Amino acid sequence: MSSSDRSLAVGVKTYEVRTYGCQMNVHDSERLSGLLEDAGYVRAPEGSDGDADVVVFNTCAVRENADNKLYGNLGRLAPKKTQRPGMQIAVGGCLAQKDRDTIVKRAPWVDVVFGTHNIGKLPVLLERARVQEEAQVEIAESLEAFPSTLPTRRESAYAAWVSISVGCNNTCTFCIVPALRGKEKDRRPGDILAEVEALVAEGVSEITLLGQNVNAYGSDIGDREAFSKLLRACGNIDGLERVRFTSPHPRDFTDDVIAAMAETPNVMPQLHMPLQSGSDTVLKAMRRSYRQERYLGIIEKVRAAIPHAAITTDIIVGFPGETEEDFEQTLHVVREARFAQAFTFQYSKRPGTPAATMENQIPKAVVQARYERLVALQEEISWEENKKQVGRTFELMVAEGEGRKDGATHRLSGRAPDNRLVHFTKPEQEVRPGDVVTVEITYAAPHHLLAEGPVLDVRRTRAGDAWEKRNAAEAAKPAGVMLGLPKIGVPAPLPVATGSGCGCD
Repeated sequence: MSSSDRSLAVGVKTYEVRTYGCQMNVHDSERLSGLLEDAGYVRAPEGSDGDADVVVFNTCAVRENADNKLYGNLGRLAPKKTQRPGMQIAVGGCLAQKDRDTIVKRAPWVDVVFGTHNIGKLPVLLERARVQEEAQVEIAESLEAFPSTLPTRRESAYAAWVSISVGCNNTCTFCIVPALRGKEKDRRPGDILAEVEALVAEGVSEITLLGQNVNAYGSDIGDREAFSKLLRACGNIDGLERVRFTSPHPRDFTDDVIAAMAETPNVMPQLHMPLQSGSDTVLKAMRRSYRQERYLGIIEKVRAAIPHAAITTDIIVGFPGETEEDFEQTLHVVREARFAQAFTFQYSKRPGTPAATMENQIPKAVVQARYERLVALQEEISWEENKKQVGRTFELMVAEGEGRKDGATHRLSGRAPDNRLVHFTKPEQEVRPGDVVTVEITYAAPHHLLAEGPVLDVRRTRAGDAWEKRNAAEAAKPAGVMLGLPKIGVPAPLPVATGSGCGCD
């Protein structure tokens, strides 16, 4: 008997949420989990692979072959659904918003299709599909309620996403997100700060402010300095040790934001600033409303105000019409900016975007060759920048699950203030995720640092207490049982290797 069947035997239904795409989707999935648990479901055990009463796909529409990946996964679930009467499958997110009725036509065994604006309807739609015995497709054209008002099952105990806005007002030619997420809608500052204070009260010590274009915050409420004011307000919250944000847009990155970063002690010396291209010609074709000089000027100002800031970026190689000279301009910016990391992507057509129908699409072989040159240059720079950290002392927030080899190497892993990943020698004293250790860097690799000497200091924290309390409580209860709303949690490390936004970065 499977775990889900055992759950059914005692009247408890299980769920599984599969997430694709950006941090916004990850945070939306925390809400989908919270909604389902609020409705009485419990999370299926790890590795259940579709062996749950409800399987939810939270989709992305901006990656190449996103639809093929979805329908392949749906096809693999079809036999299980046939064998398990009562099992339900739901599809939400950006691809659902885009394709709507197409999903049910191509996969008629799907029970529910819902969009980016009405994720709060999932439990109701599942129940309606069960009672009426037919698929429910409900796609709202605009936001019904700000999603932060929904129940949330956060994924860990020491750090949390806090959404400050949804939607985007930009019109980048390679990005379909504005059409799927809608125009920017900002939360009231008081609501954001109330959520942050509630999280800190539960033990969270790091928050990441999240938005499709996070530093445009304020455009919807008529305050051009609202984002810098929000950063400074976060600095006044007792117990909040680290503040991060993603992803900003160079167009809206103003001097007041740089000043707020430099002058607010708990705002971390880390910036993810999407470049996309170093060529003014390509930037114009992308409808990116800045040029190379403006971009490098921002980097210079940030470095002057925050000398040890680690700056990362996103770059697209092979955008339609990109010449060798255009590509050389991108390499020039990479050399000048000296990014700690760059997340590089080969351009691929995304249906529904203006760029997909542009002339002068670049041959695959040319794109591949340029991509390899860019990666080689950035690897060299990343390693050189990491070598500069050797001999420095960092306070690390101990992380959970970020060191894949930690067990074999007898190390633990943590994030430095600038978000660099550091693997360090496991101390004799117990150290929990969320606790803070002080280490000296002894070795640098292109993508991580090592602290091979003894840990200089261990500081047990309220975040570590919260992690310990949560693990003890969840060990004593069925998987997925909620402990309260909103629940504490952790975002994925920033920036993630798949890009830091819904393709609009």
